[in-house]
Amino acid sequence: MKIYNDSFVANTDIDEETDFIPLLSSEDEESMNAENVPNELPILPLRNTVLFPGVVIPITVGRDKSINLIKEANKGNKIIGVISQKNDTIEDPLPADLNTVGTVAYIVKMLRMPDGSTTVIIQGKKRFKVTEFTQTEPYMRGKTTEFTEDRPKTGDKEFEALVSSLKDMAVQIIKQSPQIPTEASFAINNIESPSFLINFISSNSHVSSEEKQKMLEVPNLKERATVMLGHLTKELQMLELKNQIQNKVKVDIDKQQREYFLNQQIKTIQEELGGNQNEQELNEMADKAKNKKWGKETADIFHKQLQKLQRMNPNAAEYGIQTNYLELMLELPWNEYTADNFDLKNAQKVLNEDHFGLDKVKERILEHLAVIKLKGGEMKSPIICLYGPPGVGKTSLGKSIAKALGRKYIRMSLGGLKDESEIRGHRKTYIGAMPGRVLQNLKKSNSSNPVFVLDEIDKVGRDFHGDPSSALLEVLDPEQNSNFYDNFLEMDYDLSKVMFVATANSLSTIQPALRDRMEIIEVNGYTTEEKIEIAKRHLIPKTLSETGINKVQFKLSDKIIEKVIEDYTRESGVRSLEKRFGKLARHVAMHVAMNKRSIIKFDESLLVKVLGPSHSKDRYQGNDVAGVVTGLAWTPVGGDILFIETSLSKTKTGRLTLTGNLGDVMKESATIAHEYLKSHFSLVGLKPEVFDAWSLHVHVPEGATPKDGPSAGIAMLTAFASAYTQRKVKKSIAMTGEITLRGKVLPVGGIKEKLLAAKRAGIKEVILCADNRRDVEDIKPEYLKGLNFVYVTEMREVLEAALLKEKVKNAMVI
Repeated sequence: MKIYNDSFVANTDIDEETDFIPLLSSEDEESMNAENVPNELPILPLRNTVLFPGVVIPITVGRDKSINLIKEANKGNKIIGVISQKNDTIEDPLPADLNTVGTVAYIVKMLRMPDGSTTVIIQGKKRFKVTEFTQTEPYMRGKTTEFTEDRPKTGDKEFEALVSSLKDMAVQIIKQSPQIPTEASFAINNIESPSFLINFISSNSHVSSEEKQKMLEVPNLKERATVMLGHLTKELQMLELKNQIQNKVKVDIDKQQREYFLNQQIKTIQEELGGNQNEQELNEMADKAKNKKWGKETADIFHKQLQKLQRMNPNAAEYGIQTNYLELMLELPWNEYTADNFDLKNAQKVLNEDHFGLDKVKERILEHLAVIKLKGGEMKSPIICLYGPPGVGKTSLGKSIAKALGRKYIRMSLGGLKDESEIRGHRKTYIGAMPGRVLQNLKKSNSSNPVFVLDEIDKVGRDFHGDPSSALLEVLDPEQNSNFYDNFLEMDYDLSKVMFVATANSLSTIQPALRDRMEIIEVNGYTTEEKIEIAKRHLIPKTLSETGINKVQFKLSDKIIEKVIEDYTRESGVRSLEKRFGKLARHVAMHVAMNKRSIIKFDESLLVKVLGPSHSKDRYQGNDVAGVVTGLAWTPVGGDILFIETSLSKTKTGRLTLTGNLGDVMKESATIAHEYLKSHFSLVGLKPEVFDAWSLHVHVPEGATPKDGPSAGIAMLTAFASAYTQRKVKKSIAMTGEITLRGKVLPVGGIKEKLLAAKRAGIKEVILCADNRRDVEDIKPEYLKGLNFVYVTEMREVLEAALLKEKVKNAMVI
């Protein structure tokens, strides 16, 4: 039996011009082992291959040194030494670049190829080890010693089993490999010599040159057989796995072809029967699905549902729901994102152009965008909730964020929402089922990363239909919304790239768990100065654009704008102010349209004519009456002042009466103030029996308006002390702060709105808790011009700062 080395057989040019080379027989092997290794050999470096004893391989010689060596050796005894390179990329190797163990080779034949290259067929003889290189030019030579081989004893059963396993596994690999001719298995079976069998398989195995070199350097034949068996096992496993994959692919392709032919037959039958009117719609769906960027799981579900629709009767009720379902899947922006613009300077410019003031809010939004930019667009940051009174620009801030980022903008109003299905959608089993509003809005935006404004999140209700707030927990949780489940879609949808911005007027009505998932950013009301700038920059130009008149025809001075703000609006925002300007602009438009006057300049008298009488404002009312103190209050439309009025009446048992539609917390503040004064009567020079002889009536005007909160505590204390002592309260002073039974003054909220209200009312001095100093420092100094502040920590300090020694006129005798 004769065989070529596999790489040699592949060369057809050699195949036509050379004889078959016999496999090594036992006699040849004995003769080869008896030969001595020459003391010095010319050394031929090999790249990408290793020569084993007894094995015949063809090599292509291209380097000048190698060609010179082959030509000279071919003229002589045709014996050379071949050693593989450590690094195959080195073009001109030095002795240090070669391994130390190689194989003595006999030049069987040298061939000149048509392309001018030289191919040499060599056969390995014995292994050797280089001890020293004696020359490098014109080619390498080196001193060598024989590399002895440790062979197992004759009759070693374990070695015989190893060789048999090698032979069987090699034959299996040949059967599994279609590129190896089947005749190779006969060659393997006809090899009698165990050592040549091991060398032959090692040379032709699909392992790297480094691994082959390691096997060549193993002196023990049994150990080398064990290593080779491990490599063959891995190769056989890879072949089996590869064949399994190819067979599976072939079966899948055959199945697809079979289904295709069956579908074509069904199509032909339908055409013969008059055609299918729904076929075009189904084909359009299938064509659209090819361009979707959804994952494999989603694609499989779509095609399964499409096949289900194809089998349905178009007249069935479920046909419409199934069609809507597939259309929803096609219209949802699966993995479709708009490119983000993380230019923070541009974002700052957009925010400043769209909104005046709100510096703290803008700074926090820019910080939020900066974090997202540094995290590479990852949206694991908290959900923003803009909290503040109506009309301050919370919703439009969300729009500005979308504009700054270059994202699509979605606004979903949650006011009055009571049905959980509005968020999660209805199940397909119901007639008229549809997806939730979250997915519906994403479908309209054609983007999976819009800025999504959840407007009025504090006004979400709940009833027997479910709790929408609980459904929003999944939407607004960065750890969960990557797998948002809609009941209609019946699969997960990734909302993690959506930037959610919620707005609210009050935090008290937001579910605690939902509030915990959001980062609250307070948007305070505007000062009068800020409103004037907003009116000039935004409101008036917008009003002129909507009414069709120009700025020449509509003239408002800063003084008139301020009067509109002060006398005709009572709000923290600018919504009512915009309505007032709209009324004035329509008045001008009417005169222009009727050709009465082309230019109208507003003054105070014309304002009264167009807008009517101004509303009465709460102003400071002096300190002539004992027991009347000005407090400061926060309202949903901004700050306001309120009056704490007290009256004493002679009784046998002192009582405390409270009126004015007060809430429980405010009533408790009055009780605390009264009890503190009774237990610390000496602070204001009273006798304890006074409290039993006189009853105290406390009233807060505007009884139709509910009032609550602890911030009127120090005002009530001062009013009580003034009433019992008949001492005057300091002129033009107001105060706000919570009190305790220990006599401490605690901080309160809404400081900005309260101070602006105090300034509007003509207050000159304000008493605050010392812990509220930081709130005052956050307000621009120009807005607080004319206000002095007294910071206190204890209730006695309040009395010292607020009460004069002078008594009121016609003071009661207590």
